[in-house]
Amino acid sequence: MFEMLAAAPDAAPVAAAAASKLHIGLAALGSAIGVGFVGMKAAEATGRNPGAAGEIRTQAIIFAALAEGIVFIAIFLA
Repeated sequence: MFEMLAAAPDAAPVAAAAASKLHIGLAALGSAIGVGFVGMKAAEATGRNPGAAGEIRTQAIIFAALAEGIVFIAIFLA
């Protein structure tokens, strides 16, 4: 495939555009996995200690927002 891209004279802009979209997609995938883990562990922690549900929820929201911020950084760097 790379030989075909090298042979085409206008392939550089296409490859650059695909690479920029790829890193945004990978950042979104990583962020989604991170938010999933935060939710999973928050539910587990709330199940173990229901009295601390408010604090756990607050921390889970903060960490989920930080994980989703990675996607915005990737979009701005694109």
